[in-house]
Amino acid sequence: MRNNSHMLDSYYFDPAHQTVLKTDLFGSVSKEFEVNTQSYVTCRDTRKSPWWTRPIAKYLAKREAKALSKVDLPNAIPKLLYWKDGVLLRSWKNGQAMQEAKPTSAEYYSAGLKLLRQLHKQNIAHNDLAKESNWLVSTNGNPALVDFQLARHFKKRSAWFRYCAREDIRYLLKHKRGFCPEHMTARELKIINTPGIASRIWKKTGKKIYLFITRKIFNWQDREGAYDRNAQSNSKINKHD
Repeated sequence: MRNNSHMLDSYYFDPAHQTVLKTDLFGSVSKEFEVNTQSYVTCRDTRKSPWWTRPIAKYLAKREAKALSKVDLPNAIPKLLYWKDGVLLRSWKNGQAMQEAKPTSAEYYSAGLKLLRQLHKQNIAHNDLAKESNWLVSTNGNPALVDFQLARHFKKRSAWFRYCAREDIRYLLKHKRGFCPEHMTARELKIINTPGIASRIWKKTGKKIYLFITRKIFNWQDREGAYDRNAQSNSKINKHD
């Protein structure tokens, strides 16, 4: 301990500046003020998950750590700072979640496509961009991405990688259709209307089970992400994890 701070190896956090962003079956995510660097970081702590979901929570956090360790887009994607014993630290990203900011500018989605091309160029697919809460509108108006728990780094640009990359793009275009429909092109509409076979199978089978578990058991809402879970627990979100 130092100056009433709590410590994680060489990191010291001031509890007076802590904001818990979400707490669920996979642990907690919080905004922490790091004393040494005088900066905010995001902390994902799987140790706070129930024992029966902890192995899954650690697995997802490990995937996020691996993906963030491979990506180099500091202006739009958090930087991995620490991963050990079920605790992940990453740099803090200022911005509003998409469902809060409701971006209506065509330029935002053009920049989003450019960001995805840069991400895919590094052989990384996000795999969870259907959630509006995983898209941020940064303070400068540009897009940023968070929550890489389902992301994957591919050693080769295989057929499966290309499929996942296309789905990343398709989900961004679906958001564009929701917030900025007047700027949709015929090609973009065609991409949206031709989901891959895995997506079609998921929609007819696995998604029904997923929705039953998340809505009926966990009581999460349609957007599936931290925003709704926080709304359920009356947590306050100013910036997203």
